[in-house]
Amino acid sequence: MRLYSPRLSRLDSVITTRGDVILLRVRATAGSSRDRIEGIHDDPVRGSALRVAVRAAPERGKANRAIEALLARALGLRRSQVALESGVASRDKAFRISGVSRADLEERLARRFNSE
Repeated sequence: MRLYSPRLSRLDSVITTRGDVILLRVRATAGSSRDRIEGIHDDPVRGSALRVAVRAAPERGKANRAIEALLARALGLRRSQVALESGVASRDKAFRISGVSRADLEERLARRFNSE
């Protein structure tokens, strides 16, 4: 498993589509010192995922809600456009992104990382 700088990675590798549904794959770390998107987590078995850390504890959905808020803020989306699809009790999660196209989401991710 390797962690790549988002500037050097293919950001579209963390996005999957199922019909009209766009999913953003995330590898989460709860209980961090600050909320942040750290980069791309590349796992040969599970595939690539956006590596995200949040301060919230992994209890009663606190960390999941914090990740939703962080993703919405970082991508310029409304909170209602980001919803946990799978991985409620797992570090490996998928978030459903609505109201934007896949191309728009890829562009938002690229802008987010190019501005750092």
